[in-house]
Amino acid sequence: MSKVIKVLKLGSRNDQRGANHRSRALVAGGAGFLGSHLCERLLQDGYEVVALDNFHTGKKHNLNALLRDPKFTCIEHDIVNALPLDLRVDEIYNLACPASPPHYQADPIHTFKTSVLGSLNLLELARRHNAKIFQASTSEVYGDPLVHPQPEGYFGNVNTHGPRSCYDEGKRSAETLFFDYSRTYGLDVRVARIFNTYGRRMQPDDGRVVSNFIVQALRGEDLTVYGSGLQTRSFCYADDLIEGFVRLMNAPRAPAHPVNLGNPGEFTIMELATLVVAYTNSSSKIVHRPLPIDDPRQRRPDISFARDNLGWQPRISLSQGLAHTVEYFDTLLYGNRLTKEAAAS
Repeated sequence: MSKVIKVLKLGSRNDQRGANHRSRALVAGGAGFLGSHLCERLLQDGYEVVALDNFHTGKKHNLNALLRDPKFTCIEHDIVNALPLDLRVDEIYNLACPASPPHYQADPIHTFKTSVLGSLNLLELARRHNAKIFQASTSEVYGDPLVHPQPEGYFGNVNTHGPRSCYDEGKRSAETLFFDYSRTYGLDVRVARIFNTYGRRMQPDDGRVVSNFIVQALRGEDLTVYGSGLQTRSFCYADDLIEGFVRLMNAPRAPAHPVNLGNPGEFTIMELATLVVAYTNSSSKIVHRPLPIDDPRQRRPDISFARDNLGWQPRISLSQGLAHTVEYFDTLLYGNRLTKEAAAS
């Protein structure tokens, strides 16, 4: 049963508004790490915003400040199921899917349903109202890449039946659905392939490498590096990524293909671990564990298209972003212990 967290007058699909009406955006996964940042940004940009979330991984407290805004409402709902209301919206952002391996592997069938059935439900809503629709895809569609860096034209090297496949193949299938709706019905679709993102509102148990390392370091625990640690990743701060989302959605013409959004700076996992230990002033040691199945050996986006056509590229360096993220987790876990210690020294 769906639950409206805060009631807003959500006009029917037949309502007629003047040419100067305020645009309404629907954000599926709106209580998540990225979804809550996107809701915040859209409200700042003057939108009415409706967030949908089943709160399996999204957190209600991410939206506490937004609930005071009369332009915002939240509906507790799982997009795998038919939508509870025929929401008349102008733009739809689909961010509804667990994104960290521990979370999406906890219920792999539901993860796949979220990507496929959830996308179908949102695409049908967009079709009814001729709304623009955005899909948060992932760099995981490239699998363990044989091309480096990864351009949008690379088709990937993905295991179709491994423990990560529910997410990787679900997102690939969603991309197919989005572009088939575009070709078949003329729907305006925007698809972003997101590379590793981090920042405020990540959860301590998120299971992604940045949050894992920071939480372990703050707790004085060993930092767990899987494999040799020489595998590489590219880390994009959340604020930069949200700017990319908005620019892609607002581009005058929809790209006829997915668009990479990520920071092309490339770091080994060992380099990241060393930076986190330094920023937290931790005495933690680095320990190695076996590499998980299908874990990519390298990951770096080619963002030429986004840079040349959207005027977008990340502005926040890994060192700057880590400083902000360490402060966030320190406050979350200890009430900003590091700042207090620094002031006392």
